[in-house]
Amino acid sequence: MIDHNIPVIDSISPASGAAGSVVTLTGSGFSGATAVRFGAVAAPSFTVVSDTQITATAPAGSGTVQVTVTTPGGTSNNLAYTHTAPPAI
Repeated sequence: MIDHNIPVIDSISPASGAAGSVVTLTGSGFSGATAVRFGAVAAPSFTVVSDTQITATAPAGSGTVQVTVTTPGGTSNNLAYTHTAPPAI
């Protein structure tokens, strides 16, 4: 039997970073995730580590956006992520 619970994001770590940063989402109901979005932009890649953890690569962007996880059961609540400028070289 497939569990179609709506995913819940409890925390994002780190809560800010530049494009390409790896972000860990912790919560529940992540199994079968089909998308991780940073605002309107899909994460270029993500890995469902377990039902309670996803790692995702932050896309390019600016300002603060809401991160969501989508599974066959629906779309999660959202938590804020702030895009930062890449470090100067």
